[in-house]
Amino acid sequence: MIGKSIIEAENAAREADLAADYDALGARLARRGMDIEALTARAMAFGVAVPSWGTGTGGTRFARFPGPGEPAGIMDKLDDCAVIHALTAATPRVSLHIPWDKADPALLGEKAEEVGLGFDAMNSNTFQDQPGQARSYKFGSLSHADAATRQQAIEHNLECIEIGRAIGSKALTVWIGDGSNFPGQTSLSRQFDRYLESMKAIYAGLPQDWRIFSEHKIYEPAFYSTVVQDWGTSLMTAQELGPKAQCLVDLGHHAPNVNIEMIVARLIRAGKLGGFHFNDSKYGDDDLDSGTIEPFRLFLVFNELVELEDTPGLDLAHMIDQSHNVTDPIESLIVSACEIQRAFVQASLVDRAALDGFRGDNDALMAAATLRAAFRTDVEPVLQMARLRAGAAIDPVAAYRASGWRAQVAESRPRVTGAGGGIV
Repeated sequence: MIGKSIIEAENAAREADLAADYDALGARLARRGMDIEALTARAMAFGVAVPSWGTGTGGTRFARFPGPGEPAGIMDKLDDCAVIHALTAATPRVSLHIPWDKADPALLGEKAEEVGLGFDAMNSNTFQDQPGQARSYKFGSLSHADAATRQQAIEHNLECIEIGRAIGSKALTVWIGDGSNFPGQTSLSRQFDRYLESMKAIYAGLPQDWRIFSEHKIYEPAFYSTVVQDWGTSLMTAQELGPKAQCLVDLGHHAPNVNIEMIVARLIRAGKLGGFHFNDSKYGDDDLDSGTIEPFRLFLVFNELVELEDTPGLDLAHMIDQSHNVTDPIESLIVSACEIQRAFVQASLVDRAALDGFRGDNDALMAAATLRAAFRTDVEPVLQMARLRAGAAIDPVAAYRASGWRAQVAESRPRVTGAGGGIV
């Protein structure tokens, strides 16, 4: 782990500037009738899960270029995730992916306790064939025309639940790559019926206090049709399954120009919004670190969440899900965690009373200006103070680089050579 002395030394060089910046921002916010201490408390209470697979270098369909110190297994991944939380104090949980992270649950629990982390939603994998697998998912999994293949996929998801129960997880996320590449390849209606039948079998295996998240994706790897291609299909699935079923919204899984914040509002109204996979995207899925392309959209999503945060039963699972092809994955996850937290704090600054007044007066210009005022507020001193008070780093990336963590683990972890495309 990164020693506290390194974080403290890095913070000592920045504390005086932070104190001045924090006081100045506090005075500006006070003139707007806002309490910086309340805002800092909200920042400290916010958390987002990191994906175990995010600690490895990603790749495209064409190539992957692994860096030094790549995690060799789940225990290495948990070490890397602990570094991110130690530096940000914003990532207390890890989301596992089975079978990539399959290990003795007792050992997983011991390791998590050792590094001070908990476990978020479990993630199943029926979009790849695994060694020793009896039947292939080349033409689908939960919606496959072959009943035995569907049953194999169902049993895998039930296994994920059992592993999750043993380590303290409370949810299962199901994303499938099922679809078709050619018109006529499959019956669009019967294929969806088979998917629902399989999901009902998984739903029946959920513990009483668990949830299942249906995740949609507009395309890829199937290029003509996708079984769960949009939020409407995901909502249909959750409504048909029952009260423990909800929808997961990945910010990179939508058609261009889709109004994601409106989807968020609709799913909350339906009582079916379960959580998010955060990332940013220009052309495809899960391309980039959160907030690097469309920070205002991220803010607008959180604006809906903050506006509706008192909705009865709303209990959201936040997770990062992105591909790190050309950056150090730990640094990218640090940046994303901070940007997601930033959007939450900015949305907490919106003057709700003024906004409601402008809406009632149909004053579109001033309503939009009210949102922009919150978005344009530099809340960096709030985020930095939240980290400092939690024992984390004022500047997490600078502290990480000063620690030499990547060079240290590169000496002990086996070097990974270049391989084919895809994620790890």
